[in-house]
Amino acid sequence: MAQLPLDELTAVIARIQGLLPTEEKVTTAIRLLARAAKESVPGTIGAGVSLIDGRGRRTSSGYTDTIVSQADTVQYEYGEGPCLTAWASERPALVTDLNVEQRWPRWRNGIAGLPVLAVVSAPLLAGKVSLGALKLYAAAPDTYDHGSAALLQLFAAPAATLISHIQANEAPHRMTAELQASLYTRDLVNRATGVVMERMGLRQEDAVRFLIRQAPEEKTSLQQVSERVVAGTPASGT
Repeated sequence: MAQLPLDELTAVIARIQGLLPTEEKVTTAIRLLARAAKESVPGTIGAGVSLIDGRGRRTSSGYTDTIVSQADTVQYEYGEGPCLTAWASERPALVTDLNVEQRWPRWRNGIAGLPVLAVVSAPLLAGKVSLGALKLYAAAPDTYDHGSAALLQLFAAPAATLISHIQANEAPHRMTAELQASLYTRDLVNRATGVVMERMGLRQEDAVRFLIRQAPEEKTSLQQVSERVVAGTPASGT
């Protein structure tokens, strides 16, 4: 059965939990998460995790490549861009082709010299608090689509929970119920995606998109749709 390319997150969490609960732990955690996110989506040339305070000011940032730092710095300078939009709106921000993108004109002009043509960013939501955003950059247009945004959301949810607990100085080896629930949902969707791929002959991202679309159509949650699929009860349309 096919697996989502997000299983690196489990290994990353295990490494992070072994660190001491210090500010250095937060820095190390966001760097590890950014690296795992970059490796999760083909075509990504750089990834980053930005922590942003309630006034929109960056308080911490981890990135895998200099290009991410450069693109993010322009966002913070002008106060606009996909990362800040994802944080403020608490919804993913997707750019399929920066050549035709009309949003954030100052940011687009500011990074014109960088090899960035596609971006996807997801908010880091811990409960009702938006801690920042996780973002991916690509050099080719159409590298990301709504399926990519859905995958990044599955990655960002447990990542945000973990970071919030680190900031609260949780015990290093404690796996809270909230984090366990986030990981359970991710793994459940992972398994359901594999079932849908085999049953309907879909690509991985299309299978994720199918599951996400079923939730509002059936007036239920993504977790409940996935549970039915894994249990052998077809979702609508399968």
